[in-house]
Amino acid sequence: MNFKKQLVSSLSGLVFSAVMVSGTLAASMAEFNDKGELLLPKNYREWVMVGTQVTPDELNDGKAPFTEIRTVYIDPESYAHWKKTGEFRDGAMTVKELISVGGRKGPGSGNGYFMGDYIGLEASVKDSKRFPDEPGNWAFYIFYVPGTPLVTAAKNLPTAECAACHKENAKTDMVYTQFYPVLRAAKATGESGVVAPK
Repeated sequence: MNFKKQLVSSLSGLVFSAVMVSGTLAASMAEFNDKGELLLPKNYREWVMVGTQVTPDELNDGKAPFTEIRTVYIDPESYAHWKKTGEFRDGAMTVKELISVGGRKGPGSGNGYFMGDYIGLEASVKDSKRFPDEPGNWAFYIFYVPGTPLVTAAKNLPTAECAACHKENAKTDMVYTQFYPVLRAAKATGESGVVAPK
């Protein structure tokens, strides 16, 4: 094979790879039905997991507002944009799994807070065209709470239910980045791994 053919073959492979990656990232973006409801992404566990928090009763005078373990994922394209710019792009989406605080006794590892059962599934989307009047252009959704069936399409919640708290307390653009070391380390640095403290 001569140089020209090798070059064409290599470029074709690169273009194909770029299209495949682009398609994968595009599949992670928020999708809506004709009612304007957000469709639950089926592949969100393949996204970037940015953090987990635990809010047990024991640390909240016996009654936490939300007794749960929260794990938050962000779509890959938005994470890549965050690493490059330090900003959440228009179209960014997060998904939050809520899990009950289970047992406190751990064989071998010591006592702690261990995951129990799934008790909720939520999401948020930043979209300036769909939500021009929402704080930061973010909208919030609930797909599952105990006692109700899991839905595959959800209406956005009234601003007062989620957005107001995020607007008042979240550090960066309606997102609690103060609790996500993955996002703090990657902000406009291009880094995806652990960054040693300075």
